[in-house]
Formats: sequence, structure tokens, C-alpha cells
Amino acid sequence: MTTMTTDPLFITAEQTRWEDVGGGIRRQILCHLPELMMVKVAFEAGGVGAPHSHPHVQCSVVESGTFDVTIGGETRRLHAGGSFIVPPNVEHGVVAIEAGVLVDAFTPRRDDFLGSR
Repeated sequence: MTTMTTDPLFITAEQTRWEDVGGGIRRQILCHLPELMMVKVAFEAGGVGAPHSHPHVQCSVVESGTFDVTIGGETRRLHAGGSFIVPPNVEHGVVAIEAGVLVDAFTPRRDDFLGSR
């Protein structure tokens, strides 16, 4: 049996903080290991996650709100409970039609997110 420290395995809300990333968007890194990261992203109505790409696989679920999600030039409107996946290096972005929260998982971890802490 492998024994690990519990520090990276169990994270409470009090151990994380929200960070303002501008444009009516806030980010909360929930947990991570080198292989995987989970992040909450809160958008004000009209907030735009500008089109971008990265080498990570991203899988996201709409926790609340309504978003227009564009992946590789195709746009779909998703509501709470909807989800999407972005392959590596594919351009994607979102527009918050109403205020809401996305929960994103990345593999491997987005080390660039940790650099801003």
C-alpha cells in the first residue's frame, strides 16, 4: 500500500482563494497534481473568455448560468449541467450570456495558472 501525505488530496473551500483575472472573471484553483488540475471560473453576465488554445486537454461543466461556448469555430449554447471537452491546441472561448460558473479540469496541470499566485 502506498502512503501519501493528505495535503494535496483533501482541499477545503477555506484553503483556496478567488483571484480576479479581469473582465468580470474570477478564478479559484480547487486542487491539482502535476497530471490534473480542477479550477472554478466565475463570470459576470457578458464576461468573455477570449478565444485561446493551449496544449492541455480541458473538460468543463457548467455549474450555473448560460454560456455560448465556441470550440474550433463551432458555437453551442450550454446551460447548467451541460459540459464540453477541448482537445489539445484547439482554439476555444466562452461568452457568459448570464452570470455563471464553469468548473474546468485540465490535464496536465496548468502551471501558468500557478505562476500568478
